[in-house]
Amino acid sequence: MGEARRERGPWATFFGYFRPQLALFWADTACAIVLTLCDLAFPLILRTLADGLFQEGPERILGALWMICAGLIALYLVRYVCKWFVSKWGHIMGARIESAMREDLFDQYERLSFSYFDEHDTGDLTSRLVNDLFDISEAAHHGPEFAIICGLEICGSFAIMFSINWQLAAAMAAVTAVLVAWNFHANAKMREVFDDNRQKIAGVNVQLSDSLAGTRVVRSFANERLEREKFRSSNDAFLDSKARMYGAMGSYQAMAALLSGILYTIIIVLGGYLVARGLMNVTDLATYALYVSLFVSPVETLINFTETFQKARAGFARFLEILATRPDVEDAPDAKPLEVSAGAISYRDVHFSYQPGEPVLNGLTLELAPGTTYALVGPSGAGKSTTCALLPRFYDVDAGSIAIDGQDVRSVTQESLRQAIGIVQQDVYLFNGTIAENIAYGRPDATFEEVVEAAKRAQIHGYIASLPEGYGTRVGERGSHLSGGQRQRIAIARVFLKDPKILVLDEATSALDNESERAVQRSLFELASGRTTLIIAHRLSTIRFADVICALDGGRVVEMGTHEELMEKGGLYARYQAMYVEGMTGEGDAPADGAADGAPEREPTLAGAASGGGRRGEA
Repeated sequence: MGEARRERGPWATFFGYFRPQLALFWADTACAIVLTLCDLAFPLILRTLADGLFQEGPERILGALWMICAGLIALYLVRYVCKWFVSKWGHIMGARIESAMREDLFDQYERLSFSYFDEHDTGDLTSRLVNDLFDISEAAHHGPEFAIICGLEICGSFAIMFSINWQLAAAMAAVTAVLVAWNFHANAKMREVFDDNRQKIAGVNVQLSDSLAGTRVVRSFANERLEREKFRSSNDAFLDSKARMYGAMGSYQAMAALLSGILYTIIIVLGGYLVARGLMNVTDLATYALYVSLFVSPVETLINFTETFQKARAGFARFLEILATRPDVEDAPDAKPLEVSAGAISYRDVHFSYQPGEPVLNGLTLELAPGTTYALVGPSGAGKSTTCALLPRFYDVDAGSIAIDGQDVRSVTQESLRQAIGIVQQDVYLFNGTIAENIAYGRPDATFEEVVEAAKRAQIHGYIASLPEGYGTRVGERGSHLSGGQRQRIAIARVFLKDPKILVLDEATSALDNESERAVQRSLFELASGRTTLIIAHRLSTIRFADVICALDGGRVVEMGTHEELMEKGGLYARYQAMYVEGMTGEGDAPADGAADGAPEREPTLAGAASGGGRRGEA
């Protein structure tokens, strides 16, 4: 639905959300009309009785009061039902529209490429999904309702007042025209203020999201004061924006109140003059006063609705901005499902950059034979993680091509491509659910027995079984209740369960201590058997088990071969090996990974063997 809507104009998009609610909309509209007619009827009834029945004798009046009472009770029972319907089902209609828009926006988020999220803050995207859509929902419900009710009340009361005395009505029309002109002028001035307000509240959400997500880093550096200052800065900016917004609203509403006061002044002064000259009787003037109240009330309602409308307008513009965004990575019109037979992978003269003028891959060419395990090594920024990220089309190549069994990855559907590839990354993400749910994320239709088997192969079953709630244990936000090694093994269990044709292991054992790593490696190598596997690793114990080692530097493959072959060449990989030996013997300063799961020491790594500027996404 969202893809079709983004092709329409703004108004067509907005009213498109009303289409599924048309029956409810027209029922709400009918009740709003009846509600308005009931309000317009009372002054007329009172005027008719004052000029007719109430001029007769007491007996006639007392005899008719019961019928009048019954009629008014019936009238206000109808009004009660209509008011209930508008208040309940009108809001439900708005909530349904909001829900549909939220689903479309979330669907669009799911379609957008990694590059979009690289450039936009999560807090801002969350603000658009929650704050903006709530304001749009309020306007979607109250906008048509107020337009109908207030429009009928204004037009109806004005028509009745004109029929009572055209001189007073003409004077009121002149003041109302000034009020309408002021309304358009003030709204134009407030638009910029409300746009800024939406951006500032998004800034507060961004800062909040950033601080809460990084709370462990904040505490470890004792930087709570710094975070308070950063949040206070964004919060103050929002406060300043809101103060300017309310300043504009205050001027707007004060002027509207002044013009409304002028209307009442005209009624008293001009009305009194007309009564004195015999051009109007007192009963008509009293009735007129009632209709002026009925006339001014909807005008004030529309004025007060301006704030909601401006918020909704600003929010809807931000909503449309997201829907109009074309994902960088999309399925080709004629895309077909990927068919993996052998699992051969081919990178041919691949060029890629995250930012223009800052290339990460420069003509990378690499042929991966089916069923073979390849390890990518190289300095930070060499292009290792980027090479892996391009395979499932998290990004698209700038030039060149990547193919699986002769099928260009851009010619197949993204779903089938990613179903064929299992990925375990260095930065493990667990969802806030149970351990079983997180493992089953690899294949949602898996049985519990299959989930347990996957956990056993990932060497995590024993730990899970020892927990009081077992596989029903909740992992907390981002897996906060588990250690880094435990999170990593659950992520590996996901891939066991998925059972893909191709494996990508991006520092898959980086969070494990040496003993756990050896146990998990046995399972990984079992899983890799018969599958094409691409490993990014800095630890030599992982690299040496690969069939082929590929050394990357400057976005190209500079060496390929087995451990023994590359050592004989004495090139880049051999220099890594020399630094590894120095780290093992204590003769150098080779960097080592931090211990995990309580391990006091870790095997030295090859991560810092060569210098190189870090790139986004590089390990």
